Amino acid sequence: MEDGKLTVRAVERALDILLCFAESEDLSLTEIASRVGLHKSTVHRLLASLEGKGFIIRDPASERYRLGFRIWELSANLSHSDDPELLLLPEMERLRDQLGETVSLYVRDGMERVRVQAVQSNQAIRRVAPIGARLPLYVGASSKVLVAFAEPEVQQALLQDPAWPKAEGDAAAAYRQQLEEVRSLGFATSVEEREPGAAAVAAPIFNRAHRLVAALAVSGPSNRLTPELMREHAPLLMEAARRMGKMVK
Repeated sequence: MEDGKLTVRAVERALDILLCFAESEDLSLTEIASRVGLHKSTVHRLLASLEGKGFIIRDPASERYRLGFRIWELSANLSHSDDPELLLLPEMERLRDQLGETVSLYVRDGMERVRVQAVQSNQAIRRVAPIGARLPLYVGASSKVLVAFAEPEVQQALLQDPAWPKAEGDAAAAYRQQLEEVRSLGFATSVEEREPGAAAVAAPIFNRAHRLVAALAVSGPSNRLTPELMREHAPLLMEAARRMGKMVK
């Protein structure tokens, strides 16, 4: 039994190492050890195993690590025509070209939202949105959409979770009022709620069964994406979300 626990722990640690590369192209042994909170000797052994299986590549000159080709072999099996993040990409590009700002697609995962697809703005000063980024669910336009339009039991569980920062008192009442407004308007906005200098407007994507599947967001610098402009953009955003929903099962 103890051997089994050790084996599972090793797998979890190896996966933690791979997840370090979600936002970094290459990393040193020291950087990886710091991120996963393990001793360098332990990380070195795990990296050697991952390298042996092709999941990690080490540059012998710089001694830095990056993802190996085996990762891409696995990810290729995700690239089916019915994957929403691929299926909706042309519509996202179209919206980006219409509005000139970065367009992102988010889904809810527990108490977080995950950016599963993004089309970057072509403007020199823009909001860069890395795919795979995990963000808190209690702040930001996309988060409001994912909570406001969630199934009642899901929404209730989120708002009653002790970890929810706005679960009690006046903050809870104000937040619930915000969610009501989002449901009424059909979209949500945020200005510098999570990141200074950034603004976003988001709308829900419902599939053909009218089930919420994602939040579609347009984001950019707050001095360019003003509250007035976001309200002007909202009808185009909601129309794009409606078209996308027809494509998703």
